[in-house]
Amino acid sequence: MKRIVYVLLFLSQYTSAQQRPHYTQYIMNNYIVNPAIGGIENYVDVKLSARNQWVGIDGAPKTFYATIHGPIGKKDYRGSVSSFEMQGGNPRGSEYWANYAAAEPHHGLGFTVVNYQTGYINRSTTYATYAYHQGLSARTSLAAGFGLGFSSTNINRSKITLANSFDPAIGNNTGDLTKLTPELNAGLWIYSSKYFIGLSAQQIIPIKIKLVDDAAYKSTLVPHIFATAGYRLQLGPDISAIPSVMVRYIASTPVSLDFNTKIQYRDLLWIGGNLRNGDGLAGMVGMNVAQTVNISYSYDLNRGKYLLSTMNRGTHEIVLGFTLNNKFGDLCPRNIW
Repeated sequence: MKRIVYVLLFLSQYTSAQQRPHYTQYIMNNYIVNPAIGGIENYVDVKLSARNQWVGIDGAPKTFYATIHGPIGKKDYRGSVSSFEMQGGNPRGSEYWANYAAAEPHHGLGFTVVNYQTGYINRSTTYATYAYHQGLSARTSLAAGFGLGFSSTNINRSKITLANSFDPAIGNNTGDLTKLTPELNAGLWIYSSKYFIGLSAQQIIPIKIKLVDDAAYKSTLVPHIFATAGYRLQLGPDISAIPSVMVRYIASTPVSLDFNTKIQYRDLLWIGGNLRNGDGLAGMVGMNVAQTVNISYSYDLNRGKYLLSTMNRGTHEIVLGFTLNNKFGDLCPRNIW
């Protein structure tokens, strides 16, 4: 019976609801939703993430992604305005922010692979990104970027169990079905020493795809719009807080609103929280293991009004990061915190 329920759940997800994976820790890697961030730092940024959603529910969503991006043509000197001196034992203190300045013009290249599985539907997305960064004023920069690639959507009919031997929503064919579709993303990112503002769109090209062999059942891939903003508050010489908000818009679904807070101690560790309107809340914690390795973990509690909120045991998400060619020993991102 449980599988029958989720056949209906996952099919409805692909016909009218959110068709992209959800991330709790996007504030640790905004690049996953906005290609304009590519190349924003002084090093090559690598992130690996695994997300196990709605633990305890058969066929619940599972997401894995890998991202890599870095700058090209960016001036990177320890004494430059885009860097900081390791002075006073706290490279994230007031001295660094007082000397902060806009980025020199440079390019950024990146690559993203995402695998998103929900029940019998598996979707793999691969795309490359390009971004350009330009200073707008002495302390504010603007980046614009886009991503181009493809997605592969696969239906594994062997995982489907039906009460009746035939269901027109599934079709007659007992073999797997795979569809390839183009992937186009774009974004803008404004950033300074105090704040950031971002606007991005994923799955820009609306495409109708036939996921079953009955022509009456088609799915439309619709654009997903993300708007985000955050502000840095210096709570003391060693502690800063970054409250932020994200608004998601997907056609035919209610607007989603996230509130986040990240509190950071020096360049060493951070804790944070996420609150989603009408859905649930999450807590997260992270630390820098070494100069080139960082790790963070989050746990979600679903408190929505739907049946799933009483059936699952939460959601786990882990993000493992590497900073390659990090010759100046940056521990945390300097431009997006």
